[in-house]
Amino acid sequence: MRDADDQFAQQGRLLEILRGLIHGGAQGAGLAPPPEEITLDTRLETDLGLDSLGRAELIARVERGFDLELPDDALLATTARDLLKRIQAAAPASARLTSARPAAARPEGGDMAVPTSARTLSEVLDHHVTRHPSRVHILLYEEPERIRPIRYADLAEGAARVAAGLRGAGLARGATVALMLPTGVDYFFGFLGILQAGGIPVPIYPPARPEQLEDHLRRHAGLLANAGAVFLITVPEARIAARLLKARVASLRAVLTPAQLAEAAPGWTAVPADGEAIAMLQYTSGSTGAPKGVVLSHADLLANIRAMGTAVAVRPDDCFVSWLPLYHDMGLIGAWLGSLYFGTPLVSMSPLAFLARPLRWLKAIHDHRATLSAAPNFAYELCLSRIPEADLGGLDLSCWRRAFNGAEPVSAATLRRFAARFARCGLRGDALAPVYGLAEAAVGLAFPPPERGPRIDCIDRQRFAAEGRALPVPCDDPQAMTVVGCGQALPGYRLRVVDPAGRVLPERQEGRLEFQGPSATRGYFRYPEASAALIRDGWHDTGDRAYLADGELHLTGRVKDMIIRGGRNLYPYEVEEAVGELPGIRRGCVAAFAATDPVNGSERLVLVAETRERDPERRAALQKGVRERASDVLGLPPDEVLLAPPRAVPKTSSGKLRRGATRDRYLAGTLAQGPPPALWQLVRLTLTGAAMSMSRQLRRLPARIYAGYAWGLFGLIVPWVWLGVLVAPRPAWRWAIARGGVRLLRRLAFVRLEVSGAEYIPAAGRAFVLAANHQSYLDAPLLVDAIARPIGFLAKQGLARRPLVRVLLQRLGTRFVERFDPVQSAADTADLGGVLRRGEPLGFFPEGTFLERPSLLPFRMGAFLSAASAGVPLLPVAIRGTRDLMPGTTFFPRPGRVQILIGAPLMPDGSDWPAAVRLRDRARAVIARDSGEPPVAL
Repeated sequence: MRDADDQFAQQGRLLEILRGLIHGGAQGAGLAPPPEEITLDTRLETDLGLDSLGRAELIARVERGFDLELPDDALLATTARDLLKRIQAAAPASARLTSARPAAARPEGGDMAVPTSARTLSEVLDHHVTRHPSRVHILLYEEPERIRPIRYADLAEGAARVAAGLRGAGLARGATVALMLPTGVDYFFGFLGILQAGGIPVPIYPPARPEQLEDHLRRHAGLLANAGAVFLITVPEARIAARLLKARVASLRAVLTPAQLAEAAPGWTAVPADGEAIAMLQYTSGSTGAPKGVVLSHADLLANIRAMGTAVAVRPDDCFVSWLPLYHDMGLIGAWLGSLYFGTPLVSMSPLAFLARPLRWLKAIHDHRATLSAAPNFAYELCLSRIPEADLGGLDLSCWRRAFNGAEPVSAATLRRFAARFARCGLRGDALAPVYGLAEAAVGLAFPPPERGPRIDCIDRQRFAAEGRALPVPCDDPQAMTVVGCGQALPGYRLRVVDPAGRVLPERQEGRLEFQGPSATRGYFRYPEASAALIRDGWHDTGDRAYLADGELHLTGRVKDMIIRGGRNLYPYEVEEAVGELPGIRRGCVAAFAATDPVNGSERLVLVAETRERDPERRAALQKGVRERASDVLGLPPDEVLLAPPRAVPKTSSGKLRRGATRDRYLAGTLAQGPPPALWQLVRLTLTGAAMSMSRQLRRLPARIYAGYAWGLFGLIVPWVWLGVLVAPRPAWRWAIARGGVRLLRRLAFVRLEVSGAEYIPAAGRAFVLAANHQSYLDAPLLVDAIARPIGFLAKQGLARRPLVRVLLQRLGTRFVERFDPVQSAADTADLGGVLRRGEPLGFFPEGTFLERPSLLPFRMGAFLSAASAGVPLLPVAIRGTRDLMPGTTFFPRPGRVQILIGAPLMPDGSDWPAAVRLRDRARAVIARDSGEPPVAL
């Protein structure tokens, strides 16, 4: 009975806390729904609009009210009932965040051992593994009180297992692999493992809450389709979402978990790459449009990391603490890969751990004596609002020399308040460092000088809006507008501000910001139109508007967000921030944008503000207050103020407002509609995915019917050919039977063969070597069809292990050679010169294998050494079209046309190795020209 009473009391206390949060002023005064409508089954996000920050406040109140410590995943509770279960399972509060943590391991002897000659990220890892394999690289907070050290050797071994698993699953070199994992050891292993396997990582963020499932998958389906991802690595819990993605993305072959990949044996040798190879696709946030995949090479990443290291003046005793998500460029490149390059330790915790208790971030800096850390502006605000004074006792931040603030607009007020409050903890005011970067530059573009604090520019708001001139005024001027300086261009980079015609503007004149630098992307992946708009006359367009003052960069807003009204340039951020401070308005959930008036075609200023207010009178008063506050900031009233329910204003994964998507919802009249229940989203996505899959299957139906027909012909014809070849006593008869069978099958399958250069084939009794490029399994049969006299082809030893195939090929004069054992391969090919001297021709595919994508691989030397040693001519043969008929290893044939171009005989000019090399180069030039395939290097 007591247990039931206790549970009832817990329910009542939880609902009291929740109602107090909603109606007690923390989220605004006088908010609806009415208190009696809030029950245990009320959805925290959909019904109450509690986003991550609102949930964090709720968790803090629950912990104080119940005197316990909830697990971090309490932030993900969907209803009050879910939260109650976590309360009932939680342990009583104990000394929180007071236990000392092990200090991060610093490089011994002050030696940073920076890999200055490394060309790729894999070479960076090899550098550190070779010099100090046992040094701890990452201290990973797997739980609040459990830290997992990851050494360089651990990182290399984990990456090797992932690489082996991916190659075993069939990953081709240059294929893209999506990585949808939370912060953890699997992410670190997975990213480097994809690179070592020859793939291209595509970081994406996992769905955090069921309410976001539909929008999450819809956005990621387009992203994955654009990337052409063939594999998706994710956690087992996300497999349902991943399967829905697989149904919507045609290229996606399999969904893999880290556990599956870890089953592979280590010892994989990394696929070599050069600095210009693509190292990753970093998809832009989509805050102003559709996400685009920024192509970043190894050289781009390393150039940007080195430039940032110079600007920061990285030291041997540096240590970086980060809770930033690894799918975001600031967390992935700035925090982790930068630490990896310079050999400095990284202390890593999950974003959820920070949101649950912001003090953890500062305590980690204190415990590990960290010198570097970074976060968006909201994180500094969260520390100001969520860390009580009582928790600051004993907190020492004097070690923190660079507190980077970037990835979203930097607030001058936040900088001042953070510096003032945490000065008592030893934080130096000059440690705060507003920075600027973008994915198109890898991550960083402008940093302030080392040891210099933030610069805040106060300018005349009216002159700026009317003329775009940033004229300084005293900061206490009523018309003063504050703009935070973001530093100067990184070493090796250049910034300029231009007008719409591309003319360079003088300092303190606002315009469009462009940049140049060694990490500037080559463009967007499979998006030539956007790439063409990105780069002009060697300068990259940032999409931001800014002005320069004394070489310092001052950002004023996004180009796409600028609103032109009454001849004035208006930017959303300042008015959004001001309106968000009004009681009753959800801070950070206000969007201002321009929308075309459907009646007169003019541009209207629309302001959308989220609120939970339902009472008509209070809504009217709130709307009036929003209009007045906006008029005070802008100097003119907005054309329309719309109070929308919580979660109406969409955001990116990094918390940026998606103003374009908000405008689309406004124009469609759907802003007032909340997201449907998660179960209905799941059903709708499943049905949509099934419809898309069925549509693809229907489009493929004619091809499948043809494939079935072609394989049916194969099953009818080949057994008779096999039997004829088996019983025919003479090689010429066997060849004629095989040739006739191939020709019959080809014609019935509607494949047209065109042969040129047949006159170059020597007469019977004269030996020669035939060397052809390799596109498909159809190459050898079609060469049999094209050439009248028998040729002994060389085939890989693996075919000899299939009895039916071995018998057929042996009867046709095929010789099997071992490709992977050098000693056995030499023995298998030792007598080829004797075969040629007996007058028997040999056929080679010197590439040894083929790829799905058009390419001419490096040539092995067997064909050319054989021709040179025997002194016989070599016929270069170019095959065109077989890759289109049956690409790769899909065994899915198609009708079409094949060309076989036989080149004039090439005589070796000697019998030694140099002569064979010259013969190879001459033959390769002919085949490359006639096949039209680009040569590549393995």
